[in-house]
Amino acid sequence: MKLIILDRDGVINVDSVEYVKSPEEWIPLPGSLEAIARLHQAGWKIVVASNQSGLARGYFDAAMLNAMHQKCRQMLNALGGAIDAFFVCPHGPDEDCTCRKPKPGLFEAISQRFDKPLAGVPAVGDSLRDLQASALAGCNPWLVMTGNGTRYKDSPDLPPGTRQAADLAAVVDELLSKQAS
Repeated sequence: MKLIILDRDGVINVDSVEYVKSPEEWIPLPGSLEAIARLHQAGWKIVVASNQSGLARGYFDAAMLNAMHQKCRQMLNALGGAIDAFFVCPHGPDEDCTCRKPKPGLFEAISQRFDKPLAGVPAVGDSLRDLQASALAGCNPWLVMTGNGTRYKDSPDLPPGTRQAADLAAVVDELLSKQAS
């Protein structure tokens, strides 16, 4: 099984310092949904791992979060794509949970759900904490320059072996070209 793990805000959709709080505010980044559709059509399982502290902060509720994900699913379906699962940390930064990135709990849950070790699984994020969590779980981290990515591209704290790409479409281009060869 070919599996990829994606952060949501800043990788798939536009991020906001005000938080993405509704389907109307959930706006896909150019080319991101098409890239996910290409992976899906090539037989990949696509999973999202996302910190969503807006839940703990009361900025939106679970129904609104589900509505955002439903919008994403509907837009992907129209392109022949799909996301196999959304894994979300609903906690705030002070709750000391194991699922909030940079801790690897979301990734461990994904490994368990799909009964797949994560060694070598590509994981795409736009922040240091995304990459740190994925590396702790054994994934191959990819930093994209969308969202917050440019802030971290020269960070000495990037996990060893972190790959960098302009956006999700560029990551998918590389993964699918390797698959074809």
